[in-house]
Amino acid sequence: MWTVPQARREHRVNATMSDKASKVAIVTQDTGSSRTRAGRSKAAIYESLRSELGTLITGQTDFLANISNFAALLFGSLPNLNWTGFYLLRGSDLVLGPFQGKPACSCIAMGDGVCGTAALQRAAVLVPNVHAFPGHIVCDEASQSEMVLPVFKDNRLIGVLDLDSPQLGRFDDTDREQIEALLRMLMEGTEVPEFRLAPPD
Repeated sequence: MWTVPQARREHRVNATMSDKASKVAIVTQDTGSSRTRAGRSKAAIYESLRSELGTLITGQTDFLANISNFAALLFGSLPNLNWTGFYLLRGSDLVLGPFQGKPACSCIAMGDGVCGTAALQRAAVLVPNVHAFPGHIVCDEASQSEMVLPVFKDNRLIGVLDLDSPQLGRFDDTDREQIEALLRMLMEGTEVPEFRLAPPD
């Protein structure tokens, strides 16, 4: 049990939370409820995401911190997702990075599945029905559609961002374009260690 002086000290610590921590807490509280906001257009959701991402990365350039928050931001903001996260390049493989959702495959070879295909082609892959994609890797049996986007820093591949949905045909070109823009914004404000980057072309 706290004494009164201990309680006061705890209150002072909480009251003097850093601006950055406060902003993160506010964004997290906001995005946590955005799944249930009725009547929001796709344009409004992505406009809100741009603002919230800007708040999260202002004054924070750490690679793992920023991509972790980005995965959580998308998962908490976009409807009909059951998995969102990163696979990061390591040699000729993609290794599981920060994510939201059920435990997933920990390593994917370049060219394998939707993630490996997007990394190999250096291009987005939208799959309306994962059961029709040759070589699809099943991590969550609830997944019905998938979108994977390559992630770049200074035109060098870092890995891929993977989004899964329990809904067929969940992703379209608007989602692709908007999330690619968010990824560019994320990477512009993030310092990426050299060992995370693919060799220059």
